[in-house]
Amino acid sequence: MTASGAMELLADQIRRAYWGESWHGPSVREVLADVSAEDAAAHPIAGAHSIWEIVLHITGGYRLVLTRVRGQLAQLSEADEWPPVPEASEETWRESLLTLDQLNRELQSAVRAFRAERLSQPMGSEYTAYTQFSGAPQHDLYHAGQIVMLKKALSAPRA
Repeated sequence: MTASGAMELLADQIRRAYWGESWHGPSVREVLADVSAEDAAAHPIAGAHSIWEIVLHITGGYRLVLTRVRGQLAQLSEADEWPPVPEASEETWRESLLTLDQLNRELQSAVRAFRAERLSQPMGSEYTAYTQFSGAPQHDLYHAGQIVMLKKALSAPRA
């Protein structure tokens, strides 16, 4: 496999985990497709994050890796890792989703442009570029599963 082929495979995993066409089940975007702003802001499971909070958390993860790709040392503060949800409206929900979509595309592009020879090197933290690039879709799918559970809790009959 060529170096560019390896980078394309990593970018494809990021795309599949977010947009779809994975064998594992629904992607992030597939589980978010029918979520309203009201449902996104809801807390149907005591002590769990809302769907919207998870979306903002994934957004923060993308921003972190993109900052590191640009050669900067970066860590997420608690406020950046779990930012507050804006005032809930369909417009602000759509904006949150559009931002997430854009950052996912930027991450795919950044991975495709990254030199494969640097994959085993630390990138802006103690983690290698490879760990961060392969970790992004793992992180997405972990949270996609959480969103599925939150949606089930939202649709369960209320006592």
